[in-house]
Amino acid sequence: MKFLIMGFVLVLLAGCAGKDPEVRIVRVEVPVLVPCKTKMVDVPAWAAAGLHKSDSLELKVRALLAERRQRIGYERVLLSAVTACY
Repeated sequence: MKFLIMGFVLVLLAGCAGKDPEVRIVRVEVPVLVPCKTKMVDVPAWAAAGLHKSDSLELKVRALLAERRQRIGYERVLLSAVTACY
């Protein structure tokens, strides 16, 4: 039985030995990194950066509210710079 199976395998291999390999050209899509061409976003001078301990509470609150608006605007500029790369 072993010899029969081995003989069958040899016959199959012999049949493949006479054929030339088939040459095919296959196109493969590969993503390529492209450098982003946006300008560097400058960090603004924050409104609360110059606060002192001795400043009044009203001045501190106004500065923090102004800084919050600055940060919202800064985040929008950063998001637009990031989305420009995609």
